[in-house]
Amino acid sequence: MLIIAGHVTVDPEERDELVERFADLVRRSREAPGCLDAALTADSVDPSRINNFERWRSWEELDAWRARCDAPDVGDAFLAVDVSMFDASGERSPFP
Repeated sequence: MLIIAGHVTVDPEERDELVERFADLVRRSREAPGCLDAALTADSVDPSRINNFERWRSWEELDAWRARCDAPDVGDAFLAVDVSMFDASGERSPFP
C-alpha cells in the first residue's frame, strides 16, 4: 500500500476556491481502480493550508491514474508543498 500525505500552503483568500477546484478530482480518484481513499481538505486551524491524503493499493494503479486523471492546473497557487509518499507494509487498527 502507498500513502501520500502532507499539505500545501496557499494564499488564505484562495484556499477555499482551490479546494473546490479539486473536488471533482477527489471524487474521480475515489472511484479509480486501486484508490483506497483520497481527500483534499481545508485545514481547520490554518487558513493558508490545504491537507492532502491518499491511499493506493499499488504503485501501478497510482501511476495509471496519474496518466489519465486530468488534475486542475493551479499555476503558481501553491506557495509551498510538503507532501510525501510512504510505502506501508502492514495495517492494524489504531484503537485498542
